[in-house]
Amino acid sequence: MTAPAPAVLVLEDGTRYTGRAYGAEGRALGEAVFATGMTGYQETLTDPSYAGQIVVQTAPHIGNTGMNDEDMESRRVWVAGYVVRDPSRVVSSFRSLRSLDDELAQDGIVGISGIDTRALTRRLRSAGSMRSGIFSGAEAALPDEEQLAAVRAGRDMRGLNLSAEVSVLETRVVPAAEGSEPLGRLAVLDLGVKESTIRKLALRGFEVHVVPQTITVEQLRELGPAAVFYSNGPGDPAASDAHVELLQGVLRDGLPFFGICFGNQLLGRALGFGTYKLAFGHRGINQPVLDKATGRIEITAHNHGFAVDAPIEGEIESPAGFGRVEVSHVGLNDRVVEGLRALDIPAFSVQYHPEAAAGPHDSDYLFDRFRDLVAEHRSTKGAAQ
Repeated sequence: MTAPAPAVLVLEDGTRYTGRAYGAEGRALGEAVFATGMTGYQETLTDPSYAGQIVVQTAPHIGNTGMNDEDMESRRVWVAGYVVRDPSRVVSSFRSLRSLDDELAQDGIVGISGIDTRALTRRLRSAGSMRSGIFSGAEAALPDEEQLAAVRAGRDMRGLNLSAEVSVLETRVVPAAEGSEPLGRLAVLDLGVKESTIRKLALRGFEVHVVPQTITVEQLRELGPAAVFYSNGPGDPAASDAHVELLQGVLRDGLPFFGICFGNQLLGRALGFGTYKLAFGHRGINQPVLDKATGRIEITAHNHGFAVDAPIEGEIESPAGFGRVEVSHVGLNDRVVEGLRALDIPAFSVQYHPEAAAGPHDSDYLFDRFRDLVAEHRSTKGAAQ
């Protein structure tokens, strides 16, 4: 077997890590972030929220269960680059159809292995996420100055809108699950939606219409949905004014709304709050979150580098005129806003991922909460008519 080609990871502060090529060879540029999950690497790789990012796995041993077709969260691998310490030499799952490194090579994802990911993670945790690049094969032989210049010329996640890169171009319809109680059409704005989210919604009786991120409020009204959902996705929420204006139209129409991750940030903006970039973000499947309504602590899956800027305690008047709002969920590691609930209109959101296919499943109830909200709204609307 031919030895892997040399590779180097370069951070924008000039820090360098030398290792071996993993997956495709060449050059990859993106924001370096670390993910703390010990399982679920396939779900991570195929989550569109990771578009534009070079993902560092803190778990040292990656690839042992290979890749399959059932656990894909979207149509392809989305990470800009991939960093692991010790890739598995064998695949040992009966569900596996191919190896992880073959999948990365097939999708053109440039990766690096054999570096000290613990040291890299500590660097990102102290200095913050930053632009980076992986250079392997012939690219690894380029002068250090040329590699660093390429990294520093890369895109900054601040002010970056990536929705058009991950969204569907045409509406896709997924019928309600057989045996579920029908709740009507649900418009899902695809900002990088995951397949597990669509399945969870269909199981609750929604006829799921996954719509392009370019849809207008007039086109949405023509669809006649019973409710609207904003998905997870990559990029800076401050660069998504059109999606905020669309959501404000939805809220004024009185349609029930549920948002996840990026959808939570956009609800925050629609209600009149600001957003900000976290130093190194939350990425992993082991994040503790407090549900303020129940006092219950949930272990949750996260993937976000931005957050809503709103007061943690008490009821707040929406600066945009949508009535009272409260922060419903709080991250216990750093007191970040992890959920919003409007008290005078039927709208709520969470920052984390209740659909987490690789687990945990503590937050699955949120889909039931949304189903009940829509059913109650339909009942109230019918009674009024």
